Amino acid sequence: MKATIAGVLALAALVVVAVAGAAPPVVASPGASPFASCNNADYANEQQQQGSTLYPNSEIEPRSARHGTTIVGAYQQDRWSDGGARGLVTSVSHDNGATWTRVVIPGVSACSGGPYLRASDPWVSFAPNGDLYAISLSFAGTANPNHNAILVSKSTNLGNSWGPPVAVAEDDTNGLDKQSITADPTNSSYVYAAWDRILTPGGSTRASDQGIIHSRSFKSQTFFTRSTDGGASWETPQQLFVDTSFSGSIGSIIGVLGDGKTLLDGLLTYGAADWKGGPCGSMSILRSTDRGETWTRKPIIVAPYSCTYVGAHNPDTGALVRSGGLPDLAVDGSTAYMVWEDALPSAPRTGRILFSQSTDGGITWSEPIVISHTPAGVDAFVPTVAVNSNHVVGVSYYDFRNNTPGGIAATDVWLVRCSAACASAGSWASETRVTPSSFDMSAAPVARGQFVGDYMGMTTNGATFEPFFIQSGPPVANGPTDAFFASVP
Repeated sequence: MKATIAGVLALAALVVVAVAGAAPPVVASPGASPFASCNNADYANEQQQQGSTLYPNSEIEPRSARHGTTIVGAYQQDRWSDGGARGLVTSVSHDNGATWTRVVIPGVSACSGGPYLRASDPWVSFAPNGDLYAISLSFAGTANPNHNAILVSKSTNLGNSWGPPVAVAEDDTNGLDKQSITADPTNSSYVYAAWDRILTPGGSTRASDQGIIHSRSFKSQTFFTRSTDGGASWETPQQLFVDTSFSGSIGSIIGVLGDGKTLLDGLLTYGAADWKGGPCGSMSILRSTDRGETWTRKPIIVAPYSCTYVGAHNPDTGALVRSGGLPDLAVDGSTAYMVWEDALPSAPRTGRILFSQSTDGGITWSEPIVISHTPAGVDAFVPTVAVNSNHVVGVSYYDFRNNTPGGIAATDVWLVRCSAACASAGSWASETRVTPSSFDMSAAPVARGQFVGDYMGMTTNGATFEPFFIQSGPPVANGPTDAFFASVP
């Protein structure tokens, strides 16, 4: 990590250039929850038996996509404390984010007409022809509490309505997790999906149960499937990573390079052997050169993950803020960019946003550098990366730099940019505050920590970056959280 420390020193010497002109964020989840009248009996039974807490009118963990003037953000609606939500909802704008309407993704949960009680981990992606794909982790089957599935939904009218979901994977392990979907930006026939499958003797009561990692033979497999006919059919899933115990992965994101054939799967891998990512994990890449027919079995290690960092903490109470552990990936031609949250050896429990890039199609990666401008002793967390039409790289993230002790756990969203030589910390001087006023992280739902999401969304429109993110407490209008959209030129 010596290069990372060098990056910190270089960044500290910069005179930060704040770029003005960010429009105030708008609420992208207007009105009350569409599930307010859902009184499914199974929910009441489950809440009583499991001690679950429901957070009505909460929006959590968004991902966004753009096609033309249409922007669609998907998120969990009405989060439960111990995993998943009442359903998944999209916010749709056909006027570049000026106005928004909400659309329920049908069939992925009981409240949306499906056979599963809960849904989680939403992701959306547009194909070049305007077809829109969404993916859901749906679990706690009404007939079998351990049944779970990865469901793909498709919209052919820019998100105004959705067809019935298709199960690309389902079983009774209750261990499917952290899926993503990517429509090939070069060919509308190809769509790619990836996820994790957690295995442990005896199963677990929740897909998110942290006790499973202490199992005697815990492992987490990486799975991948694709459609070559625009979502009409899906291939049998193939396992990409892990065939032995005490190892695994989480957080697969598929990126398509400019040749249309090379795919990168950005994820965190871990295992006793260093080549698997080491005992504490590593940001890693799996690679395919034939549109996902075959994959490298040995991950390319981008950077190790520290053994000391457990996520951000509320600066007033010390309460855990659920964050950290997942990478985000963006591609631009043959160049790929990865960002993640971790700590430095000099401050082993303080979150920083780290960055690495590959200029040879994901084969080799630069030494990680810190790109967040957050002051010493203050956590930065949950980064999102995108590339605009001018090949400028933008990274959004949260931090607590504006908090006053004893206040509201004041939280803000920031955007840093780099236009050239991005492997050097000195190239990340440009920073914009996205939130004009801080919000209260203490008001967020609690799900293994105060929780706004393991990831966020960001699209681009020409040279403009468009974060799609969650805020809690004021200025939220409905419930503990709302989704917000911002334009940063």
